[in-house]
Parts: sequence; C-alpha cells; structure tokens
Amino acid sequence: MSFLDSLAAGLSLVGTFEAFASLFVGVLIGTIAGAIPGMSATMAVALTLPFTFAMEAVPAILLLLGVYKGGIFGGCIPAILIKTPGTPASSATVLDGYPMAEKGQAGKALGMALWASCTADLISNLSLILFAGWLASFALNFGPPEFFTLILFSLTIIAGVSGNSLLKGALSAMLGLLLATVGLDLVYGTNRLTFGDPNLMGGLNFIAVLIGLFAIPEVMSMVWDPKPHEGKARGLGRDSVTFGEYKQSFRTIVRGSFIGVFLGSIPGIGSAPAAFLSYSEARRKSPNKANFGKGELEGVAASESGNNGVAGATLIPLLALGVPGDVITAIIIGAFMIHGLQPGPMMFVLNTDLIYGLFIGLIVSSVFLFFIGSLAIRIFRYVADIPRGVLFPGVLVLCIYGVFAVNNNIFDVGVMFVMGWVGYVMLRNGIPAAPFLIAFILGPLLENNFRQAMLMSGNSPEILFRGPITWFFWFLTLLTVAAIIRAGVRATRSLRRKLPEV
Repeated sequence: MSFLDSLAAGLSLVGTFEAFASLFVGVLIGTIAGAIPGMSATMAVALTLPFTFAMEAVPAILLLLGVYKGGIFGGCIPAILIKTPGTPASSATVLDGYPMAEKGQAGKALGMALWASCTADLISNLSLILFAGWLASFALNFGPPEFFTLILFSLTIIAGVSGNSLLKGALSAMLGLLLATVGLDLVYGTNRLTFGDPNLMGGLNFIAVLIGLFAIPEVMSMVWDPKPHEGKARGLGRDSVTFGEYKQSFRTIVRGSFIGVFLGSIPGIGSAPAAFLSYSEARRKSPNKANFGKGELEGVAASESGNNGVAGATLIPLLALGVPGDVITAIIIGAFMIHGLQPGPMMFVLNTDLIYGLFIGLIVSSVFLFFIGSLAIRIFRYVADIPRGVLFPGVLVLCIYGVFAVNNNIFDVGVMFVMGWVGYVMLRNGIPAAPFLIAFILGPLLENNFRQAMLMSGNSPEILFRGPITWFFWFLTLLTVAAIIRAGVRATRSLRRKLPEV
C-alpha cells in the first residue's frame, strides 16, 4: 500500500463525526481534569477508559489520546493561577508562571503556555509520524528472543519512575510482577495464585488494578486529610502574549519541544523531567537568566514546550514496539488490547489504516487543543475552586461504575478496593505506583517471550544471545543497571557524608 493509499485509508477511518467528536470531548475532559489540582492526567485517562468499551476502536483511542493531551496542558492553569500544578508535568511552570500571576500578568503567562504547548504538541506529533514507521520496520526482524531482551531492558525504566528511592521502586515492581502471574498458566493451564477461586483464573482485571492504584488512594487521602482548598483563583490581567513575544521565545520552544521528543521516545522518562530539563537549558542559554524564577516569560515557554513535547513521542515506542513509554501509555495499551489490537511492528502491516487514522487524529488534536485551551484559560480557572468534598465523591462513583462496567462483575469492584488500599499504603509510605503498573503490564510479555524462546531452542539459553539485536539490548540493559548502581553508590556516599552533620 503506497503512502497516499495509506493516508486515504486512514482519512476514511478517522473522517467521521464520531471520531472528531471523541477527540474534541477527550481534549475538553483532559483540560478540565488537568485544571483540577489532585486530578492528574493519569487519573483522567484511567477514569475515561471504561467509557470506551462500547465504542469503535479508533474513536475510543482518540478519546483517550485527547484526554492525555488536554490533561498535560490543563495542568498549567492552576500552576500559574494558584501555585498548585494540576499535573506533575506542570511543576516547572510554577517557577515563573506564578510570579507572573503575582505581578498581574496571569493572562500573558497562560497565553504563552498555550502557544508553547500547541507548538510542542505539533512537533511531537510530526516526530511520531516520521519515526514510528521506521522503528516498526526495523522491529519486524524481532522474534521472541529479541522481544525478551527488549522487554527486559524496558523493565529497567522502572528506575526512571521510582522517584527518590530505587529500592521502593523495585519493591513496587516486584509486587506488580507477582500479581501479573495470577491466573492460568498459558502453556500448561495450571492454576497460579488463584487459591481455588474461579474469579481469579482469568487473572486480575487490568482496569480494577489500574483504577484501584491511581484513583482510590487519592479519594482515601482526601478522606484521611481533608485539606481546605489551597489558593484562590485570580484575575488574568489585561496583558496578553504578543506575536513578538512568541517569536522571541520561539527558539526556546523548539528546543524544549525536541528535548521533550527525545526524552519521550525513551520509555520511562516522563514529562516532568523533560519540563525541568527544558527549563534548565532555557535558563542556561538566556541572556536574562537572572530573571528566571522571578516571572520570566521564556521560562513558562520552556517548561510547557518540554512537557507537551513528550505527549506524542511517548507513542513512538508504544506503536512501533508495543512497549508503553509511561504510565498513561500503559493505560492506553490496555485500550488497544480491549479492542483486540496489539500495538507493535505488525500493526504497521495489518492495521495501516488505523495507524494513519491515529496520525491524522493527533494532528487534529493540536488544533482542538489550541481552541479549547483558549477557552479554558478564561473559563476553566473556576474549576479549581470546586470543593474537594463535592469532587471526590463523584470521582468514587465514576470509579465503581467504570470497573463494574468491564465485566458486570462485582468481584472486580472488590479487587479495585483491595488495590486501592494497597495503593494507599504505598502512597503513605512513599512507594511509587508507576513501577507496579509497568511491571504488571510487561511481566506477562516478558514471561511469554522467554518461554517461546525456550521452546524454540529446546531450553537452550544461547538463543537469547543469537544476534546483534539481542546483544544490543543486553548491552543497554547492563549499561542501565551499571548507571543505577553507580547512582545508588553516590547517593549512599552523599548520605554518609551528611550523617555526621545531623
């Protein structure tokens, strides 16, 4: 199929009212959710997922992608107006956005955030279109041994989402791997960790685990410590961003976008580090570096372009290799599976129309993001004032409905609450939930590819080193493990040096 044929097939698939409406509603939901402190983009995507079960595959996935992109942008609204990032990705935006709001320039800061976000989003989407197909063509050479080494390397991304403690991240990942083994053995059909309960023979429901880990702990935290609403919405001021100011920050925006694309294409890095790295680079190269942190417009442009540059790029490893780049794409890969689709190189062969349909939808999402973002700046700031005592009971009802709707099974709701308690204990003890989810997703893939490789070779482990691709991923895995150990040793030495001072 030629490029034009593929484009036409994708356009026919996505050029429907339902697809465009899903994308529009997704961006709208994501922007609102991002504007509410405490409701992250991850939580919004997780809560939206159950509503896509009855939809066609393309509108369903476009809806989730819209929520993802809207959520990343929406986080900047409370970050600038009330110094409370709506999402972790907007943490760097607080540094200069809030001081600008203090000076009565909130409208200018939000305007620059919008322009930087849309520009970065477009660059990120174009990068996805250009590179995902090339990577997928290369990945067609992969067999079970190559996928095993790739997934093994991907598991090292847990280090990137473990926060301050790698040990706690590893503990979380091991728990995820353990629970991923619940159910019937795929080769021998024997029960594993089912304790004789037929409800567990199919394994733990992905949606119940997901919502239990990410949404329920937030509700429990609110009940445990019902903090009064932080901050108060303020006026936008009379200033708005001008074309000259956008032009002046354009190099920073493009640089931040490519930093986001680069970090987003590496599984596990995420948007928050990209925003801080982009901000740091902008400060280093700026002649006004002394103004950074005091209300510098370029600082807002750098952080917002960095975090939005990640959004499209995280789909590169997802679509090309079937490996989720972060927590949100781990949820989105679940949506693919629910609709009978398996992301990876074969999708570029078997579902070319779907791939091009998603590409077209992503480009359209940048346009929707601009218009919805323009309205959001003026209207949705009041969303931040919704009392949490009203907001979170509604979230709990959505959680129960979403999980029950998967299989009409009350057992799944029980699993959700159990996982909610597990997630809450992890939250209270600073144990990150992201490694759990990534290990829960990648664990079965790792096991299946390993066992297929062993069946191919008659149980000879030499097949795991059979060519340059496997050597390459073994090398990357060892390199990453060495870097993790080195970082751990440095952290231990630093802690020991500080101990006598305490």
